[in-house]
Amino acid sequence: MAFTTHTPKHLVPPLVLVLQLTLLLIGTSSAQLSVSFYSKTCPKLLSIVRSGVQSAIAKEARIGASLLRLHFHDCFVNGCDGSILLDDTATFRGEQTAPPNNRSVRGFDVIKAIKSNVEKACPGVVSCADILTLTARDSVDILGGPSWEVKLGRRDSKTASFSAASSGVIPPPTSTLSNLINRFNAVGLSAKDMVALSGAHTIGLARCVTFRNRIYNESNIDVSFAKLRQRSCPRSGGDDNLAPLDVATPKLFDNNYYKNLLNNKGLLHSDQVLHNGGSTDSLVKQYSQNDKTFDTDFVTAMIKMGDIRPLTGSQGEIRKVCSKPN
Repeated sequence: MAFTTHTPKHLVPPLVLVLQLTLLLIGTSSAQLSVSFYSKTCPKLLSIVRSGVQSAIAKEARIGASLLRLHFHDCFVNGCDGSILLDDTATFRGEQTAPPNNRSVRGFDVIKAIKSNVEKACPGVVSCADILTLTARDSVDILGGPSWEVKLGRRDSKTASFSAASSGVIPPPTSTLSNLINRFNAVGLSAKDMVALSGAHTIGLARCVTFRNRIYNESNIDVSFAKLRQRSCPRSGGDDNLAPLDVATPKLFDNNYYKNLLNNKGLLHSDQVLHNGGSTDSLVKQYSQNDKTFDTDFVTAMIKMGDIRPLTGSQGEIRKVCSKPN
């Protein structure tokens, strides 16, 4: 309980003072978020967003996974501030073309359409960062996963950072277990949160280039599964060919992702390291056996992730269009 003592400031080590200040700032900003933030200023917000997500998923189930991933990649770079939604211009390079995002993040048109409908109902009130957070929740719920109340009140950044998005804060599909744990810890998420959030790979597709090395060169992979994936992912070429992250139920948010890992059928290297003789093996087994426990821990981790360094109060702005600052 070092942070609750009354040690005189001149006796407190500088690092502790920094940590105290950091915790204070985090607590203050996330505390300003509220599930009822727009209840009076934009009462139709939740139904507008859900309708937009429902329509998009009806056209293409994969888009639910894409919207969920878009939220992840936004929050891991300078917090949940909608920065990933900013388009490049002749004088500005944002996050969309950074290596973790280039030619892989998608769903921008869905966010644009939803934002347009929200603006018609309540102009200049709701941030793009909050819309992105809501679409992630609704995607999970619509595809069969749990639902939860989303804290709102984030504001939008006025800029984005190509260098920050390129710095490795977003763990690549080649990540080791220690790298995954460290990257999640760096944004305030535990190893348990990391394993639960990895369960998002129960939906969606991955590009051949992200799993080619695993299906041809790794030994901790089911042989028949590797051969199946090799049919659509040759040793060279076909980088953009797609395969489901969950071989069993790729359009349903469930706990089959963890069952796949127990059978060495994780598609990405960063998937299979969660169950490969390391510290997270027991969690993977637990989630594979109990979908309710997985749902509960996933929701807890999603809410924590949504609290990463939000802009609140007078910080940032409420963008009129999500792809450019006002």
